[in-house]
Amino acid sequence: MNYIDLFAGAGGLSEGFLKNGFTPIAHLELDSDACNTLKTRCAYYYLKNNNKLDIYYDYITGKIDREKIYKQLPEKISDSILNCEISEKKLSDIFSRIDKQLISSKNKKKCDLIVGGPPCQTYSLAARSRLNLVEDNRNHLYKLYIQFLLYYKPKMFVFENVPGILTANNGLYYNDLLESFEKAGYTAKAKILNASDFGVLQNRKRLIIIGWNKTEKIEYPVFEKQNMAFSVKDILDDLPELTAGKSILSGKYKTRTNKYLNSTGIRNGFPFITQHITRSHNENDLQIYKIAISEWHNNHRRLKYTDIPEQLKTQKNHDSFLDRFKVVDSREKSHTLVSHIAKDGHYYIHPDINQLRSISVREAARIQSFPDDYYFEGSRTSIFKQIGNAVPPLMANEIAKKIKEVILSL
Repeated sequence: MNYIDLFAGAGGLSEGFLKNGFTPIAHLELDSDACNTLKTRCAYYYLKNNNKLDIYYDYITGKIDREKIYKQLPEKISDSILNCEISEKKLSDIFSRIDKQLISSKNKKKCDLIVGGPPCQTYSLAARSRLNLVEDNRNHLYKLYIQFLLYYKPKMFVFENVPGILTANNGLYYNDLLESFEKAGYTAKAKILNASDFGVLQNRKRLIIIGWNKTEKIEYPVFEKQNMAFSVKDILDDLPELTAGKSILSGKYKTRTNKYLNSTGIRNGFPFITQHITRSHNENDLQIYKIAISEWHNNHRRLKYTDIPEQLKTQKNHDSFLDRFKVVDSREKSHTLVSHIAKDGHYYIHPDINQLRSISVREAARIQSFPDDYYFEGSRTSIFKQIGNAVPPLMANEIAKKIKEVILSL
């Protein structure tokens, strides 16, 4: 079984399908750092399957450079990562490049599955409250997704986005999307799924549209809710303690693994921790963090901006976005992790007042359910953005399992 991943990002959705034995024909992504992350992940799977994980370990611990690990990859795998903009003008060239990948494969020109979802910022309720996005060209990227369905005619597809697409532009985009799937020859069904129901320790709702050829009698998969009695504390406990601005690029875990990390495969036998990277904070923000953490632990109450002492306030807006400082709840699931974490850490303050910082790169990756052997490329800001935009791999894994069952039954 093979697939094409459109608007692939750092590969959170793709990870689920890779784990379930699907072969990627192509990953398409505009961001160059995310493309390197995808290539590094492909290198992980290739080296693992060929009993050469020691080379991967040498790379992520800094013993060899990126060029050396990428030289290990067959040309076909390297060429499957397409760092390109998906646009009407470039479709012909993109199709040509993907066709070459298909022709060189055992499946000739057959494509089983297309997955992915266009950038969701233009559909999010938060973005619409700040900006006028009616004329934003990204609103119409879903039409390019349709072009791939028309050209490759896969057996099924998975389209992922934020629930806000349902109401964007008074629902016109969503209605046009469903009509376009119908005209392309597919039956499409949609559900809003919460990542927390798939073992992810985060409340993260996403619209998942699954489609199949009209000629097939298929139903939308039934996903069993996973009631896991774990909290964010299970994500944080085994990681070394850090203060703001400190980092562990490669080092030892603080404690042994636990049941949650084992059952989900997040720690997955990996021998060391990487990319435990924190950002620096000025003294003013640290004072606010201390107040926010104390208020949360002592009164279980979120700090509002209006509650901050006057001498610590730096924002003129005292009427909206009052919850701009938010502590991650270690006793429950985390609130939704979004790409804004790349701009500052105020909305994701670590619950330990002794560490007094926002969460690290690795902690953010774990909240999104990325396994510890997942290595992200680029600057800290770029990595945070990649993580915040991703589909949680645990959620993707369960979707991929169901899609696999259906495709094998056809």
